[in-house]
Amino acid sequence: MAAMTRKEARAEAFRLLFETEFRTDASPEEVYALSKEEREFAEDDYIRTVYFGVREHLEEIDEIIVRHSNGWKPSRITPISRSAIRLCIYEMKYMDEIPNAVSINEAIELVKTFDDLKMRTFVNGVLHGAKTELEEAGV
Repeated sequence: MAAMTRKEARAEAFRLLFETEFRTDASPEEVYALSKEEREFAEDDYIRTVYFGVREHLEEIDEIIVRHSNGWKPSRITPISRSAIRLCIYEMKYMDEIPNAVSINEAIELVKTFDDLKMRTFVNGVLHGAKTELEEAGV
């Protein structure tokens, strides 16, 4: 299999996060293994890092979402947008090699592709608020 581009790897990590929303009885390791087998995607460090990183830091990431979502709890956000937001916040907080603007742009593209267009503005606002918070904290 040819190596994935970062965009393809990000889309696969997003799919894994989205699938986890519905496979609540399975561990992240089981979701990863089943999805890898079903879709036959190549082993990729980025996918592993992001997927398991988001799962490991989920509570912290969701707290950031709550602070910037105008009273919306993460459970009220569509699973698609929630997965894109979580992925983006993880990249901004833990992956210095990816510029925040790129992370936000890619998250918005995922939302535009897979969710209701009305969610784009909401997601953009949450992510820009999170970006500001993280930058002010020196992250």
